[in-house]
Parts: sequence; structure tokens; C-alpha cells
Amino acid sequence: MKQEKSCGAIILKHDCKQLQVLLLKHKAGHWAFAKGHVEGGETEEQTALREIKEETNLNVQLDTNFRATVKYSPMEDVEKEVVYFIAYKLEGNETPQLEEISQIKWLNIEESINTVTYEQDKEILQKVEKYIKEGKDRIWKEKEDLK
Repeated sequence: MKQEKSCGAIILKHDCKQLQVLLLKHKAGHWAFAKGHVEGGETEEQTALREIKEETNLNVQLDTNFRATVKYSPMEDVEKEVVYFIAYKLEGNETPQLEEISQIKWLNIEESINTVTYEQDKEILQKVEKYIKEGKDRIWKEKEDLK
């Protein structure tokens, strides 16, 4: 069985003190997160940052203390692992990579859970929400302290 690996992130931002999640509508029709194949000798983090920039035009800060994986078979004889981190929007205007992405939108966590297409993505969003609420996220807390 062929093994594939992709990396990406759940991109977050503050909006009126509310957690906002960036969702991407892929050309295949499903709503999900920014991600893509590991290339060459890239680390997981390098792949996630590159794919986020390519697919959304955003500069982000990764929180690698959050790491969630999903495994599935996109086609016969292929097993794919996707590693997700949390990322925080730093700068840039959201611009979809038109070859792969048809739409980008920010939603609150509840709307995001109801919008993503795949059950595994809903579960990841629930883990993100728990991670933030439990205060495991140093970066988010630092951003809140600055306000």
C-alpha cells in the first residue's frame, strides 16, 4: 500500500473576542482546512507553513504543541496521513489559490463544526476548542493579554 503524508493547520484569529476559524472550500467541493503534501526534505512544520501561504496568502504563527492526525484512504491501495497544527493569522489578506480553492471564509467554531464536510474534521475542531478552553494555548493567551 502506498503511503502519503500531508500537513496543514486550523487557522485561527480573534474577531470581537470570538474564536474565528478559516475554512477553505476545495475545488472538489468539500469544506476543510489548508493542507498539502510534504515535499522533499521538508519538516511537518515547513510543509504546513508553505501550504498555508500557497492556499490562503496568509502569514501565520504555528502552535506545534497542538498536533492532530487523520488517516484515510483517498483511493484504492493508498493510505494518507494528514498532520494538523493550530496556526494564528499574523498578516496578509485571505486570497484563495484559485487552482485548488474556490472559496475562503471565517466562521466561529460552532459554524465551522457545522460547515466542514468530513466527520474527522469536526472532531479536530472539537479538539481545538477544548485545547483553547483548557488554556493549553500559550500564544492565544498572550494575544488576549495584549488587548
